[in-house]
Amino acid sequence: MRAYKIFMVPRCLHVCESILEQEGVFGPNLIEDLNIGFIPLDQDIISLENPALLNSVFMEGDFTWLHTVAHSIVGLQTTFGTIPNVYGQGHAAKIVESLTNTLTSELGEKKSPLQHQIGHLVVLDRDVDYVTPLCSQVTYEGLLDDIFEIKCGVVDFGPEVTKTEKSVKTMLNSEDSLFSEIRDRHFTNVFPYLSARAKEIQANYDKSHSMELKDLKTFVSSELKGLKQEHRSLTLHIGASEVIMKHKTKGSLRRGDLQDILHIEHSLLEGSDFRECVNYIEECIHRQYDMLLTLRLLCLLSCTTSGLLPKDYNNLKHKFLHSYGFEHMLTFFNLKKAGLLTEAQTGKDTSIESNLNKLADSRTVGSAVSYVTSSLAALQKKDWFRTVSKKLSLIPKPGTEYNLKKPSDMAYVFGGAYTPLTCRLVEQAIQRQGWGGLEDVLRHLPGSNFEKLEARSAKAGKSASSGEQASKVALVYFIGGVTYSEVAALRFLAKQKGYRILIATTAIINGNRMLSSFVETVR
Repeated sequence: MRAYKIFMVPRCLHVCESILEQEGVFGPNLIEDLNIGFIPLDQDIISLENPALLNSVFMEGDFTWLHTVAHSIVGLQTTFGTIPNVYGQGHAAKIVESLTNTLTSELGEKKSPLQHQIGHLVVLDRDVDYVTPLCSQVTYEGLLDDIFEIKCGVVDFGPEVTKTEKSVKTMLNSEDSLFSEIRDRHFTNVFPYLSARAKEIQANYDKSHSMELKDLKTFVSSELKGLKQEHRSLTLHIGASEVIMKHKTKGSLRRGDLQDILHIEHSLLEGSDFRECVNYIEECIHRQYDMLLTLRLLCLLSCTTSGLLPKDYNNLKHKFLHSYGFEHMLTFFNLKKAGLLTEAQTGKDTSIESNLNKLADSRTVGSAVSYVTSSLAALQKKDWFRTVSKKLSLIPKPGTEYNLKKPSDMAYVFGGAYTPLTCRLVEQAIQRQGWGGLEDVLRHLPGSNFEKLEARSAKAGKSASSGEQASKVALVYFIGGVTYSEVAALRFLAKQKGYRILIATTAIINGNRMLSSFVETVR
């Protein structure tokens, strides 16, 4: 007789046991939990690689996956010691904090012989800042993700990059010295660097021609292998850069021109030329540009204006459905529930829109209803984005020149036009050791905030050496996903302020992947 075993990732739910029991196949030792936990993508990035959480939590209001998030935090604290300072923003972050405390108490206090190695934990919901993933990425690694789609830290370069008939899968991490130098640069600074490195490599090859036998032997044994690896990496990244230029700079019938898109995005972020932006989005719809690009601009328009006026919302929705198909009525419904594409509250609704709002409010029950409605209420506060941007200096003053070669702040990841809100919150939380003084900002954001402080002495800088080191180490946990633009900004912040920032996330996302999780397809 055969014996069967079912492994469930990351854990078995009671409903699974109930179904198996109803079917008459449930038995002892049949089901085992397989909690894979974090997957290390690089020296400073760990990910659960669970993109389904975004849709589940922020649209459906289903918090099942948050247990996995809390369990991952408990696992980290078991290894690196209890994190003394914890700050969070968002409804899901609050639930995770509660679950983490519960799991810790259930496991019992396991005192580590070592002191804590991480001084700060910042937990942020993705819906706190939808604007950042909706903006076009212009760092090299961000563009690689947009064009080639990086999966678990691996990118598949096709024949257009390799210039051969074969595709090449390449790991993208800091072990590649060339990639680590260009990954977080603004794309305009990548080609000059690659060109300079190509000349250096060629010069190293050329010097071998004039070497004596003894020197040549040393060169072959010590330098040649490294030069060949760097030459291979250089060839791939030059090829990838050429493809990016072709896709983004020249544009195409389906993708639009990157410069035009960036101009519209910058106008939306600054709150200027509203009618020009709406006209461009209408042009994208009529020309049937890539649907996700059009949706991304629509959602960015909504998020930066605290919801569209009913007239604009209905007009754009009507044209979109005529162009891309009426099955996307459900897509609009999903985006509205998630708070990405909302209608400004004017006190006057058509009967159809009123029914849609009622349906969105009654789709889930209990805490899920309060979560969705509170998030929508926060997002629909008048001019919330303008208020937050002004208080946190997210957008530079018009006419300010920005040096992309030697950036002075995190805004370089979007060409100097915008500093990611999440990254600014991380900066403020670590500097202030809490949310004190940010009440006027946080009240405009979805969900509640919390802080737990147990190591005030670290602020004075007079603790033991291990405590001082830990106070400079921060773990930032993104619930719902993080973009490579935010990763680059946090790396810049760490370098600028002398911190060591580690990034934990449920998944690596970009604008297209985020919106794809809300798009309905005809089955």
